Amino acid sequence: MPTLRFILGDQLNRNISSLQDVNKTKDIIFMCEVCDEATYVKHHKKKILFLFSAMRHFAEELKKSGFNIDYVKLDDKANCHAFTDEVASAIKRHKVDKLIVTFPGEYRVLQMLLSWQKKLNIPVEIRPDERFLSTPDEFNTWAKDRKQLRMENFYRLMRQKHNILMRNDKPIGGKWNYDIENRKTAKSDLTIPQPFHAKIDSITKQLIPLIEKKFNSHFGDLQPFHYAVTRKQALQALDDFIKHRLKQFGDYQDAMLEGEPWMFHSHISLYLNCGLLEPLECIAKAEQAYHAGKAPLNAVEGFIRQILGWREYIRGIYWLKMPSYATENFFAAKRKLPEFYWTANTKMNCLKQCIAETRANAYAHHIQRLMVLGNFALISGIDPKYVNEWYLIVYADAYQWVELPNVTGMILFADGGFMASKPYAAGGAYINKMSNYCKNCHYKVTEKTNDKACPFNYLYWDFLIRNQSKLKNNQRLRMIYSTLSKMSQEKINQIIKLAKNFLQKL
Repeated sequence: MPTLRFILGDQLNRNISSLQDVNKTKDIIFMCEVCDEATYVKHHKKKILFLFSAMRHFAEELKKSGFNIDYVKLDDKANCHAFTDEVASAIKRHKVDKLIVTFPGEYRVLQMLLSWQKKLNIPVEIRPDERFLSTPDEFNTWAKDRKQLRMENFYRLMRQKHNILMRNDKPIGGKWNYDIENRKTAKSDLTIPQPFHAKIDSITKQLIPLIEKKFNSHFGDLQPFHYAVTRKQALQALDDFIKHRLKQFGDYQDAMLEGEPWMFHSHISLYLNCGLLEPLECIAKAEQAYHAGKAPLNAVEGFIRQILGWREYIRGIYWLKMPSYATENFFAAKRKLPEFYWTANTKMNCLKQCIAETRANAYAHHIQRLMVLGNFALISGIDPKYVNEWYLIVYADAYQWVELPNVTGMILFADGGFMASKPYAAGGAYINKMSNYCKNCHYKVTEKTNDKACPFNYLYWDFLIRNQSKLKNNQRLRMIYSTLSKMSQEKINQIIKLAKNFLQKL
């Protein structure tokens, strides 16, 4: 009897474990587009279009290679719009005696898969996801008995394990990390290459009106659409980054410019996270560029650290800490998400720029996500459940395994320091240093405690005042709290009043 091999929408890779040892003559490869997955949070329209188009293209490629494909489209009349129901129908339709699937990227999906053997009365084999460069078990072994799980230590282990940027067991250049060299500010006259634009074909064109109709109430602009939806296009996007932007990526990776959402970033995380690209091939191309003298070490190391270090580390944290990690709220934050996170209707220009670009592109680079959008959510006391939901909705590369630890641990410090050594809170000075957003803002970044002041300035101190009992013993905040202790009570009262008035108007 045939085996049903179920491919999830973020497993679009010919080397995925569920396709290994496939019997082309009798096994069935099953894929389905279901509303449940597009609406359990109301994903960005462009994210839905990207994934459904990439799924359809992947299925067509497999079909052309001689595989037996059963693909249920969103608008098929018999579509049940739920994974369990669709898989049950496929099992009945093909009279299979076994189901094989690769380990999923989200805890809720894993729980669903684990229930299928009993619920569907069929053997279910869940295979490891070999696209990652470390396993949850390997990470758990590394994490065991450690008081602090710092990414830098895990990153060094991964560099050694995979022999990346190494020479004679030592890091090339003599240092593991060149992040200190990657903080240049960008001037508005900087020439920034255009991002990779893939040509829209008939498959994507057919999906556009369907997505617009089915998910009309979802956040985000559907068009223009230029993302890669095939492996060939994703490889072209990677090559485009290596050739045109990697050289300056290191210097300007933390920089922000008004009207420049793409900067020198790679824009490939959405392809990595759905399987169109593999991590080692991305790392290898960057490393080759360094050895060929086409990109400096600070740029190449910084790019590789995002994939080999941060991406693997974040996944390890997720599977180590779930399911309790989803409810962490160290600061007991209760505020709802402000409406302007959806509309971009705010006088704060930095937030307006980042939200408008997110709405248009389903993309923002890591400093926009961390130090503008996330920083505001942290210091204004927004409940982590709302912040996590927003990040999961709006970005095309967002799956819970990567979104939740980044938001809960890195952005909001909601795990109380399990991941980060201090909260990534900052006043307006940081945003002014790393961007030109403040130049055209309604507020004045140089003002601290009056109605014209940048809200980041007084919200930052208000955050520290509110949470002093929880943070005052943090080693990395001792100097900040020393400064706070020298403030007059009058100034402190003024800060608290300004923050209260501002937050009440959200």
